[in-house]
Amino acid sequence: MIDKRKTRFDIEDDDVETKIGKTKEEDVGSSRSDFKKRVAAALKGTDHRRVTNVSARLDAQQKKLNLPILPTTTIGSFPQTVDLRRVRREFKAKKISEEDYIRFIKVEINNVVKLQEELGIDVLVHGEPERNDMVEYFGEQLSGFAFTANGWVQSYGSRCVKPPIIYGDVSRPKPMTVFWSSTAQSLTKRPMKGMLTGPVTILNWSFVRDDQPRFETCYQIALAIKNEVDDLENAGITVIQIDEAALREGLPLRKSEEAFYLNWAVHSFRITNCGVKDTTQIHTHMCYSNFNDIIHSIIDMDADVITIENSRSDEKLLSVFREGVKYGAGIGPGVYDIHSPRIPPTDEIAERINKMLAVLESNILWVNPDCGLKTRKYTEVKPALTNMVAAAKLIRDRLASAK
Repeated sequence: MIDKRKTRFDIEDDDVETKIGKTKEEDVGSSRSDFKKRVAAALKGTDHRRVTNVSARLDAQQKKLNLPILPTTTIGSFPQTVDLRRVRREFKAKKISEEDYIRFIKVEINNVVKLQEELGIDVLVHGEPERNDMVEYFGEQLSGFAFTANGWVQSYGSRCVKPPIIYGDVSRPKPMTVFWSSTAQSLTKRPMKGMLTGPVTILNWSFVRDDQPRFETCYQIALAIKNEVDDLENAGITVIQIDEAALREGLPLRKSEEAFYLNWAVHSFRITNCGVKDTTQIHTHMCYSNFNDIIHSIIDMDADVITIENSRSDEKLLSVFREGVKYGAGIGPGVYDIHSPRIPPTDEIAERINKMLAVLESNILWVNPDCGLKTRKYTEVKPALTNMVAAAKLIRDRLASAK
């Protein structure tokens, strides 16, 4: 429930009180009843799992993508420069035109794509220059969300975010990322990842309505993201990453409630991509949590590739595979910590890859940083990624020689 009086945060949208009032009225009317029926119908009769098993899907995807062994990629974001942040602020304040804004963002995307091609990265990203925050960006485009002007919450260190307020039923009025992803893909022949935030992360990093169970709201978000996934695929994007960085953060403190949460959280992720072709590769990303105790739920998400933090935690993730857990999908345990300005040398990254190969098969291993690069500077990112690509090539050569 949102207090209709102005709070110390000040609601950003002057019309949000009217929106909330209308939503309350509709909740008892036929509009909300119809919406609930549509959601129930969309969820009925299936567990929303892709029909083909992951091994067969990876074979189909490899034939289409033709990636080298130990493919390299990044997590999504590239450095957010002072100029980039300024242009986004000016566009939001209507100080520059939409045409000028789009032109600037296209230049940023073009530069990021060219840089990745020069570095030799195999699966590219568009760098997310148009995005303020991985949850806020999507909440601004989904119905049922409101935002504060000054409701900042600390995320980590000096980084703060403004969590959305989910006050009503969630749906997607129109495509949110297709234009930017398609623009980026048109600039390169290499695979370009479509970048989305997953429903569980959007839910867990928002203030959520309490008049219905959290899982119902999560399913609504999942169906909205599914629409975006389908549109990306139809636009020719063959690699789509659906980040679930906050999956573990939502784990209840009571052990008795954990299984129920993980069941609907995993189900929500599977809803987003259950309808794509076998040749469309679904990635997800998780960062900075202890995932060893929920590894079986992560496997049950049935993603084709998971990129996951590994370096910052001193490679604790690898212990779960040393203990006998079998993982058959693609996996990219991060090879360097992006929260440090330190540039890791090539031989250090190569040693990390070798440690991964001791417990993971080379045909499923990916090489990538721990997390996104938005908080770093290009003077750090360029040499770090150069060394990462060099390390991957070094290990490829060694594997080829061994054969």
